[in-house]
Order: sequence, then structure tokens, then C-alpha cells
Amino acid sequence: MTSISGRLIKGSMWLSLSRAIVNGLATLSTIVLAWYLAPADFGVVALGTTMLLIVSTVTELSLTQALIRHEAPKESHLSAAWTLNATRGLLLCLLFAACAYPASGLFEEPRLAGVMIALGFSMLLSGLTNPRLIMLQRELIFWQEFVLSVSQKLTGFVAAVAIAIIYQSYWALVVGTLVTQATNVIISYLVLPFRPRITFQHIREFFSFSAWLTAGQIVNTLNWRFDYLLVGKMLGGTALGYYSVGSNLAMMPTREATAPLVQTIYPGFSSIRDDPARLAAAYQRVQALVAAIALPAGIGVAVVADPLVRLALGEKWAPIIFIIQSLASVFALQTLGSLVQPLGMAKGETRLLFIRDTQMLCVRVPIMIVGLMLAGLQGVIIGRVFTGLFSALVNMILVRRFIGVTVLKQLSANMRALTSIAVMAAGVTLASGYLPHTTEKIMLAEQLAMLVALGAGLYCGSTLLLWMLMGRPAGPETEVQKILGKILSKVRPA
Repeated sequence: MTSISGRLIKGSMWLSLSRAIVNGLATLSTIVLAWYLAPADFGVVALGTTMLLIVSTVTELSLTQALIRHEAPKESHLSAAWTLNATRGLLLCLLFAACAYPASGLFEEPRLAGVMIALGFSMLLSGLTNPRLIMLQRELIFWQEFVLSVSQKLTGFVAAVAIAIIYQSYWALVVGTLVTQATNVIISYLVLPFRPRITFQHIREFFSFSAWLTAGQIVNTLNWRFDYLLVGKMLGGTALGYYSVGSNLAMMPTREATAPLVQTIYPGFSSIRDDPARLAAAYQRVQALVAAIALPAGIGVAVVADPLVRLALGEKWAPIIFIIQSLASVFALQTLGSLVQPLGMAKGETRLLFIRDTQMLCVRVPIMIVGLMLAGLQGVIIGRVFTGLFSALVNMILVRRFIGVTVLKQLSANMRALTSIAVMAAGVTLASGYLPHTTEKIMLAEQLAMLVALGAGLYCGSTLLLWMLMGRPAGPETEVQKILGKILSKVRPA
């Protein structure tokens, strides 16, 4: 496969396989940990993780994106990237250790200090990862990514589950993170050997690209993570545990369904950034395919959230049903404009991405605070629904500015998927109303299986019918045909 689309599809196939395994392990891990740990355990780790994400993003150097976009990176560029990342990781580790006890006192959570010290060490490990792996992404080669993703998730899963079963402690979440990060570092050098040397060359070259991108990431992280700190401080650890687990489960179907394609998009867009017509066509094709996958995954989980949560996690987690129903739908709908980030990066429009993130922060913060004050956790969720839909519209407007594709044309490219998902949601919701309420696991499993089968049938049937009625136009359906054709062409000789 020499074409960009061909390599994107091949890379997506490797990543799809890895994400299927990783997604399965992540889901199983969440279920097991939820049975053995309390919501407050998830809350204290969510506090530490949120602070770590904010601090790490504030100091993010965006070296990966800079190396991908560089025309011809040399060994000295890779060594400089490793040096900068390792230095940053060491400084963050020391900073987090120094702030651990003051933060523990601020949030009135004694366990937070140990969690922060351990998570700070994970940043040190993260800074040692092999930067040469980025060369594989530049060439759209992803089988090594499969090895890396599966191995680190598997070791982290085994460690977390073992600690949870034996000790039933929140340390299961922390140890799982540390083991995952350590495996990532070790495997990164095994799949692509590299001996870095300490050098601070090319710093100005790196920063000239990443300055606006880093600023945007700082604002974006504050935008999407400050609510965790707000909930943890105002509503306590148990409410934060519900909020954290519910948000993660709501995000998982959309993220895991689209990650294989999204991960290959930025290097693909970068390679054709100087061809406007080709870039616009590639964006529309990929975005329509991403939405066609994300919409049934996200909204499908939303409409079966009740039996799913009661079956997988138990009655003690029933408060997160509303969170999953609300946020899973929004995350799915946001994919209508979510590819604006790799598109803007490929075109070098990082300043506009920063302005977008800043504007969203100014809109989101007061809405979250007002929602919390008026309706508690439920008000925060409603605020996230509103701002999520508004964010999708802003992203689609930016796409129009970058490549000239109007918002109406973007929506029309996804009309079959949107119509089919409406049919699916209506049918499954109607069927759910006729099912008796139960807490028995066997009946819950039967209900869930029936609703999933009904939803899949309605979505696929509606999509196929609309596609045929419209004369089989080019779109996600033809992309799926091509992917299946390539798979079958490899299978038939065997």
C-alpha cells in the first residue's frame, strides 16, 4: 500500500486490533476494581490524577507533534527530545513530591499525599520513553504500537487486579498506573532500539512549532479537568468517585471505537497539508467514518446504561447511570467536529486552536460553577452536556475556516449516521420501557443482550436502507466495503 489512504487503513487495522484488546482489558479492569473498591477510593486517585494532568500539561513540550511535522528529523533531534522529556519528568516528579502534603491538607484527604508521590514518579518514567517511536508514526507503521499498547495494558491490568483482590485498596489503581508506565518505557526500547545522548540542541526549533500548541493544551486541560477539582472540593471524595468512573465509562466507547483512526490522522493530514483539495476530501472521508463508528458506540452505551451498570458494577454504582447516559451521548456527538485538532495542527494553525480553547474555558467555567451551586453533581453534568454541544459547533466552524467545508456540508455528510442513530435510540428506549425492573444478574444479562442486538440491527439496517435509497453514494459505507475487501483479499489465499 503506497497511497496515504491505504496506509491509513492498514495502520488503523493494526490499531483496531490493539484497541480491541486494550478496551477489553480496560473494561474488565474497571468492573473488577469497582467490585473490590469503594467510590471514595476512585475519588482520591482521581484527585491525584487530575492534578498530575494539569501540571504535566502546563509543562507539555509537544515534541511528538513537532517531530512528526518536521521534514527530516535527525538523530540529534531525537536525543534532544529525549533530554527535554527526561528533564521535565524529573522536575515534575520533585515538584509533585513537594506539593503532596500541602495538597493533602487542602482537600482534607490524608491518603492523597502518598498517591501524589507515586504518580509523580510515573511522570519520571514517562519522560524516559523512547522518542524514536515517532518515526514509525511518520511512516504510518503501527504494528509496533500494537505490541506496545497491548503489553503495557496487560501488565498494568494484572498488577491492578492482583492488588485489588488481595488488599482491596486504592493502591491497586496507583500500582496499575506505575506498572503500565514502566512497561511502556521498557518495551519502547525493545521494539525500536535507541541510545539517546544528553543534548539541548534544537530547543528553539522545537518551541517555534509547539509554543501555541502547548498553550492550547494548558487551557484545554484546565477546561476539561477543573471540574474534577471542583467536585472533589465541594462535594467530597464519594461524589468525585462517581463522577470520575461515570465520565471514564461514558468516554470509553467513543474513544476506543475511534482511537485507531484518530491516531493515524495527524501524520496522514501532515503529509498532504500543501494540497488543499486533497486535504479537504481526506478530512470529509475520515470524519464521516469516525462519526459512523462513534455515534452507535457512544449513544448505544447511553441507551443501555441502566442494565449495563447494574449488571457489571452492581447496585452501589447506580448513581453513575445518569452520568453515562448524558455524557456518552455528548461525547459521541462531539466527533462531528473533533478532528479539527489534528487538522489545525497539520496546517500549522495552532494559534487558532489556542484561541478556541481559551474561549471554551471562559464559557465552561462559569457554567460548571453555576450548575454545581444550583443542582450539585447533576448540575455539573447538565453543564457538560450544554458546553459539549456548543464545543462541537465551534469545532465545525473552525473546520470551515481551515479547509472551506461549510457546517451544513459537514452535517450532510453525516446525515445517514445521524438519522440511523435516532432510529436506534428511539427503538431501544421504547423497548426498555417494556422490560421489568430487576436486580437478578441473569435477567439483567438477558435484557442487555436483547437491547444490544436490537440497537445493532436498527442502526445497521437503517444505514444500509438509507444508503441504497440514496443510490449508494461515497461515504462511510464504501470505506467499510474497502476495508472488508482488503481483509478478504488477504484471507482468501490462506
